[in-house]
Amino acid sequence: MKPFLNEHFLLENNFSQKLYHDFAADMPIIDYHNHLPPSEIATNKNFKNITEAWLKGDHYKWRAMRANGIDEKYITGDGNDKSKFLKWSETVPYTMRNPLYHWTHLELQRYFGIKELLSEKTGEAIYENANAQLVSADFSTQSLLTKMNVKVVCTTDDPTDNLEHHAKLKDENWDCKMLPGFRPDKLIVIDNPDFINKIHELESVTDRPIRDLMDLLAALLNRIEFFHSLGGRIADHGLSQLYGLDFTDDEVDKTLRKRLSGQAIFAGEAIQFQSCILYYLAKMYHDKGWVMQFHLGALRNNNQRLMDQVGADVGCDSIGDFSQAQGLSRFFNRLDSEEKLTKTIIYNLNPRDNEVFATMVGNFNDGSVAGKIQWGSGWWFLDQKDGMEDQMNVLSNMGLLSRFVGMLTDSRSFLSFPRHEYFRRILCNLIGKDIEKGELPNDIDWLGQMVQDICYNNAANYFDFD
Repeated sequence: MKPFLNEHFLLENNFSQKLYHDFAADMPIIDYHNHLPPSEIATNKNFKNITEAWLKGDHYKWRAMRANGIDEKYITGDGNDKSKFLKWSETVPYTMRNPLYHWTHLELQRYFGIKELLSEKTGEAIYENANAQLVSADFSTQSLLTKMNVKVVCTTDDPTDNLEHHAKLKDENWDCKMLPGFRPDKLIVIDNPDFINKIHELESVTDRPIRDLMDLLAALLNRIEFFHSLGGRIADHGLSQLYGLDFTDDEVDKTLRKRLSGQAIFAGEAIQFQSCILYYLAKMYHDKGWVMQFHLGALRNNNQRLMDQVGADVGCDSIGDFSQAQGLSRFFNRLDSEEKLTKTIIYNLNPRDNEVFATMVGNFNDGSVAGKIQWGSGWWFLDQKDGMEDQMNVLSNMGLLSRFVGMLTDSRSFLSFPRHEYFRRILCNLIGKDIEKGELPNDIDWLGQMVQDICYNNAANYFDFD
């Protein structure tokens, strides 16, 4: 029997072990999409306890706790921090075979050196041990990122954000870059109840009225240029699907004017508006040399009771079954035909769409950049062992795994970066097993270079992070 979570965790043979330990383990990290709070990085925050550092905002853990019968008081409610941690400790043994069990113990080991299994019996001692360490300067937000050898973190920021924390950190002497990520979804989904408020916010930060389509596009370009001035080189969109519908500027202008005047918008008008704004944004990204990302396929905020009680993004989202292929094709084809398709990463949430996404990216690689159009790593419900293996196997069959830009955390937690290690171990094991079976040659130098490229080098070359 192999010991749990030892140095060869997930590495099933000597080839896998050599690839990981000699090539992957020490590679730096570029985390090109996450939801870390920029204010907490810029101020180099220290956490008051492990609950604040580990459980706050982590809807993966919240979802598991609800499934384990834990009262909401101890999840997002008014329970004190210690009681919340102890309820999570009580839940952890019931997460066996869920990736949370692996992540939990990797994080306890890598950050705190704690090798005991977390449970109801050990929870209080682990709580006190971790808290005693968290008071140290070695556990400030910047130190936690440095400890994981992170070189770039790209946050997710609203177009109206003043980016004061990015500006503050830009001039400080720290061996890691925090760069903004442009996330304009609330200005794209015109039937969103918050759309008018976001328009007013955009008017305020750009100091110009928005009365029509041209005003809106000018304001968005203004913000893109502002993000670019502070090192922003990526945009991200979290949408159910792309449509790529035909439109005229006049049609979309009329729809926007209707919405601004308080009139109802029909579903077809909203889809046409989204298609238009994304098209113009994509051309702006191309002109700036940005990378465009699309996270597609989530069915969000399913539980209205919890939505009313707690709010959005609390662990009540699931995989959706939206149609993807035709909209992606239309959207990319229009941009490609105008030579305005920028570097792009698409992520799917429904595993039935793996082959759809893997083959779609191959349609629009034009030879200008290796891996210009990427199918991104297993995302959200798919960023677990089976999901990552499936994504890499399908990509290998239908594209070039060797040009893959690798893993990201997509996380709100500063303790989540061992997910990169998890991914790297899975990658090395996948290749190592192929060597053992004779399906790949025993060319460790070449395959080791390939592993290093996927872990770090491809992303370093792909993103224009000056």
